[in-house]
Amino acid sequence: MVKKYVEPPGNGAEIPLLGGDVTEGLVRVGDTVRRPPVDNSPLVIAVLDHLEAVGFAGAPRFLGVDDADRLVLSYLDGEVAGRPRPDWIADQDRLQSVARLLRSFDDAMIDFGLPDITGEINPDPPGIPPPRSYPATFIGHRDVTPENVVFRDGRAVGLIDFDLARPSTRMQEVQGALVYWAPIADPADRDRLLQDVDVFARARTFVDAYGLDDHDRADLVEDLRYGTERSWHLMRDRAERLGGGWARMWDDGIGDQIRRRGSWLEEHGERLTAALVEGR
Repeated sequence: MVKKYVEPPGNGAEIPLLGGDVTEGLVRVGDTVRRPPVDNSPLVIAVLDHLEAVGFAGAPRFLGVDDADRLVLSYLDGEVAGRPRPDWIADQDRLQSVARLLRSFDDAMIDFGLPDITGEINPDPPGIPPPRSYPATFIGHRDVTPENVVFRDGRAVGLIDFDLARPSTRMQEVQGALVYWAPIADPADRDRLLQDVDVFARARTFVDAYGLDDHDRADLVEDLRYGTERSWHLMRDRAERLGGGWARMWDDGIGDQIRRRGSWLEEHGERLTAALVEGR
């Protein structure tokens, strides 16, 4: 039984919040955030309860469900890199802090294991390449976008939006984050503030700060290639099946961006691998 949230007196009006590309109906009420439930909500609740139990401060607390059946979470004060991106999006110190926060989160999730609650959260659509053979070892966040990292005083301090949490490996967590934070993308698809950055150096900075092991560094680019191909199929499926923000992203050309990312990886993959493993 999911606990019921008891509204305190004078909690205030609902203030709409920007919810990234696909989350709709997100509002702030006082010191809480209200999120519409999704299919993955039982796992999200279990993850947040676990993080609170182990003392991980970098995630919202699950407070219950309100009268509108929305998840009530504690509000994490700070700033996120919404659109248009802030001037600090290319800052190296912030980049390192994102990697360290992600490592702390992943470490905190190890003891949570892979509970039965995960089930068939996101069944693969027809035609998609099967997952690689690496067994998942913990529940990862898997959506560490600039919109989902909270910063205070120039440092990443919190992760939000756990709707895509699912069984993962450390390499999957890192490669997913690198897509946005290096960024691993065709130059035409990078934000203007990230057009001139050294993607290879930023990727190395991130994996060093995270502490990715040598085996995963050597295989990361191949995993990125594979993940990029799967991403195209998953995004198309979500656009067709779920509509909403997923459909808008597809109509806006996210499928073409993913294809261009794949082409960039084919051209620059060897150089990226060298940057990640050199001197190890």
